[in-house]
Amino acid sequence: MTTVDPDFTAAEAREARRAKLFTRINAADKWFQVLGLSWITPALKAAAGDNPRAQMKELWRLLVVPLLAIMAFLLLWGTLAPKVQTSLGAVPGPAQVWEEMLNLHDDAQAKAAKKAKFEAMVEKRNQKFIEAGQPERVKQVAYTGAPSYYEQIWTSIKTVFFGFLIATVVAVPLGIAAGLSPTANAGLNPLIQIFKPVSPLAWLPIVTMIVSALYTTNDGFFAKSFLISAITVTLCSLWPTLINTALGVASIDKDLVNVSKVLKMNTYTKITKLVLPSALPLIFTGLRLSLGVGWMVLIAAEMLAQNPGLGKFVWDEFQNGSSSSLAKIMVAVFTIGIIGFLLDRVMFALQSLFTFTNNR
Repeated sequence: MTTVDPDFTAAEAREARRAKLFTRINAADKWFQVLGLSWITPALKAAAGDNPRAQMKELWRLLVVPLLAIMAFLLLWGTLAPKVQTSLGAVPGPAQVWEEMLNLHDDAQAKAAKKAKFEAMVEKRNQKFIEAGQPERVKQVAYTGAPSYYEQIWTSIKTVFFGFLIATVVAVPLGIAAGLSPTANAGLNPLIQIFKPVSPLAWLPIVTMIVSALYTTNDGFFAKSFLISAITVTLCSLWPTLINTALGVASIDKDLVNVSKVLKMNTYTKITKLVLPSALPLIFTGLRLSLGVGWMVLIAAEMLAQNPGLGKFVWDEFQNGSSSSLAKIMVAVFTIGIIGFLLDRVMFALQSLFTFTNNR
């Protein structure tokens, strides 16, 4: 009769649990990378006992070094800023910018409360007319107060996504056509090379005049300033998606193309079943680049089109010239940078869901 060593069985069970734990950590690592939190993986592995020395070295590289770099930047900023005098006073340091950010938050809450109070008053007034049997006197009065900082952020995000969506709808089909057809590529390439380097400041006057001529209504679904900013974003951001889509389609394995010919696939089936799945990694790379370009372009477009977003906020503060204006502009700069990072993470998350690429 064979006996089983209970210590050996317990050791096997422990190893199985550790292996299962590491499998879960490795599975979660993909999403930590999507969120920009890849340092969590070595921390979890070190806690689980997986070569702590190597994991701590990785943690140093992924977390401690970036934190030290940020601290060095803040220290340098705080030291040099008071020494630079502008027409609005000394350049604000980290403490002043943080204080101004809190002031903007408090101001946003106050404006939100004021807007809610106004809407409640309008609703109460309309309800009185309804109860008095005078529904014809019911009116929806729009709130005309200044938008809060958070509302301006939301306006900018809506604008960039609207322009980005239009750019995607235009660029992906054209990119597929250019990748599949050398003739289409020859026709599109000169246009891409000419218009790709054009600045948004050059597009903006043209877009403004065209939108003003065609969009003559004052009560349309979109404000003119919104359309001008969004279309300018579209014209500047569609090129990376178009170029990468064409490149991805053109680089499909020739054997797969030959198989599609043998199977006599029609054009629609060929594109949906063969072309798009094979080209998705490069298409998503183009989309990420386009969204980044669109976000950068948006600020300049909003400044000149006076679309009530972050660009207009920066311009208004520059024109205001108060003692706190420079600090508010710097708050907007950090806001723009953080939102740009988050937008890229959103696109990377979508890329991770639909492709197997390792691009970061």
